[in-house]
Amino acid sequence: MSLAQIGAELDILLEWKKGTAEAMLELPPNPELGDAAFPCFTLAKSLRKAPQQIASDLAERFKLEGTEASAAGPYLNFRFDRSVHSASLLLQAEGQAAAPNGQTVVIDMSSPNIAKPFGVGHLRSTVIGAALYRMYTEAGYRTISVNHLGDWGTQFGKQITAYKRWGSEERLKAAPIRESLSLYVRFHDEAVNDPTLETEARDWFRRLESGDEEALGLWRYFVDVSLSEFDRMYGRLGVSFDKVLGESFYNDKMGAVVEELRTKGLLEESEGAQVVRLDDEEMPPCLILKSDGTTIYPTRDLATAIYRHDVLQADKLLYVVGAEQTLHFRQVFAVLRKMGRKWASACQHIPFGLMKFEGKKMSTRKGKVVFLEEVLDEAVARATAIIEEKNPQLQNREAIAEAIGIGAIVFGDLKNNRIGEINFSIEEAVQFEGETGPYVQYTHARARSVLRKAKEGSAEAQNGAAEYESIKASASAYHWDEASWELLKRLCDYQTELQRGVQRQEPSVVARYALDLAKMFNRFYHHNKVLSAAAGDKEVRLELTRLTAERLRWALDLLGVRSPKEI
Repeated sequence: MSLAQIGAELDILLEWKKGTAEAMLELPPNPELGDAAFPCFTLAKSLRKAPQQIASDLAERFKLEGTEASAAGPYLNFRFDRSVHSASLLLQAEGQAAAPNGQTVVIDMSSPNIAKPFGVGHLRSTVIGAALYRMYTEAGYRTISVNHLGDWGTQFGKQITAYKRWGSEERLKAAPIRESLSLYVRFHDEAVNDPTLETEARDWFRRLESGDEEALGLWRYFVDVSLSEFDRMYGRLGVSFDKVLGESFYNDKMGAVVEELRTKGLLEESEGAQVVRLDDEEMPPCLILKSDGTTIYPTRDLATAIYRHDVLQADKLLYVVGAEQTLHFRQVFAVLRKMGRKWASACQHIPFGLMKFEGKKMSTRKGKVVFLEEVLDEAVARATAIIEEKNPQLQNREAIAEAIGIGAIVFGDLKNNRIGEINFSIEEAVQFEGETGPYVQYTHARARSVLRKAKEGSAEAQNGAAEYESIKASASAYHWDEASWELLKRLCDYQTELQRGVQRQEPSVVARYALDLAKMFNRFYHHNKVLSAAAGDKEVRLELTRLTAERLRWALDLLGVRSPKEI
C-alpha cells in the first residue's frame, strides 16, 4: 500500500527504524491538500531546523514512483498518482485476517445482578464488552468473555428477608423477575422506618455464607429464574459468553486470599473489620472482611483476578464496568500489587458513562427501571411500521424488523464515546437517516441490491467479485473522481481503525468508521452511474460497491449488529 511505501522511504531518508514514519502519517483535513501528510514538528529539536525547512528539504529528496511530495508549512504532503496506486489500493481494501499474536485477553462484561431486572442500564456493559471481545478476536488475540454474575452478597440477605416477610410463591412463579424487584423495592421502603430489617438481612446472608439449607434453597431459586430470563435477553442481543461464573464461584477461593493478606501482614483491623491500608496510594482502605466476618466485593474480585490469571492464563484482564466503580478497581489493583502480583499492571478497568432514560438515572432500589425487553420491543415495533410503509412486500419482514430495531439500540449506544453519558432516545435511534444503525444497515442493503442487479444482468458477474488481475487495467484507466477516490482510500482504513479501536478500548471508532463509509458510498452512488456505466467503469464501480458492502458488514458484525441483505 502507498502509505507503507511512503513510510519506508521516509525511514530511509531520516535513518529511522522501519515502521516509525508510517505511524506518524496523517490524513490532511482537506482532500485538496493531498492523500497523506507527515508533520515535521517533532524533528525540529533533533535536526536543529525549523519544521518548515525540514518539510522543504524532505520534499526535494523524496523520490517514489507515482507519489508527489510537496511542503506546506511544517507539513510534508503527498499526492498519489491515482492511475498508479488504484489497483494496489483495491487489493488492500480486500483485506486479510490478522495473524494470532499469542496473547490471551479476559473480558469481564455484562454482569447483571441475580433477582434484578435486565434494565436498559445493563445494556452498556453488555454491548461494549461484546464489541471489544469481537474486536480483540479480529485483531488476533485469544479472547475469553466472562459474565461475572452478581449472585452473591448482602443483597441476597435483603431479598430473602423480603420474600420471607411479604413474598408469595405463586406470584414469584408467575413473574419471577418483576416480583423479585417489587420485593427488593419494598424492603428498602420499609427499612426506612424499620431498622430490624437490615439486621435480619445481615443474618440471612450470614446463614447463606455458612451453608444454611433454607437460605441456599431460596438463593438457588432466585439464580435459576434469573438465568433463564437473562439467557432470553442475550439471545435477542446476539451475545454469548465463553464463561458464566458468578461471584459465588469464588466462595471457596476467598479464604486463601484472606490468609495470604494476613500472612504478608497486609490486613489491619478497623472498627472490627479487616482492611488493607492504601494510604501510600492516596486511597481509602480496601475493606476485605466486614465486622461480622462476611466477605465483600473486593475480596471476591481479588480471588477472581487471581483465578483468571492463574487458571485462564490471561495476559490482560479487562473489566467493562461503569465509571462509578473506578475507585473500587483502583483499590483492588493496588492490593494485588501489594500482594506481589506483578501482572496487576495488566488489569484494566474499562469505564463507561451512565445511560439515562429521558434524562433520569435508573435505580433498582427505588424501582425506577426501564426494562430492556420493553425498549427492544418498542424499537422493533417502530422498525416494523417503517417497513410496512416503505416496503410492504419485503420477505422475512419480522426477522428484518428485529434486526433493525435491536441493531438501532446497540448501534445507538456504541456510536458514542463509551465514557460519555447517554440520554437514551428510541425515536432518535430508529431512524433511517442521520448517524444511526438503520442508516448503515440500509446503505449495506443498497450496495447488496446493486450487486444483485448486476449479477442478474451480466454473465460475467455470476462468478462473484472481479479478480484483482482482471480489474487492474480498468482501475488504471478509470477516471478517479473525488467521490470514487475518497471512498477507495477509506475502504483501506479498516485495519487501522480496528487497531485504533483496540488500543483505545473504544467500539465507537468502528461505529464511526461504518458511518463514514456509509456516507462516502452514498455520495459515490449519487455521483456515479454504476449499472449503466461503460464496461471498464462499471467493473471498477461494482468492485467499489462490493468492497463497501463487505466492509460495512464487517464493521456491523464487530459491533454486534446484523446486516440484512434487503430492507
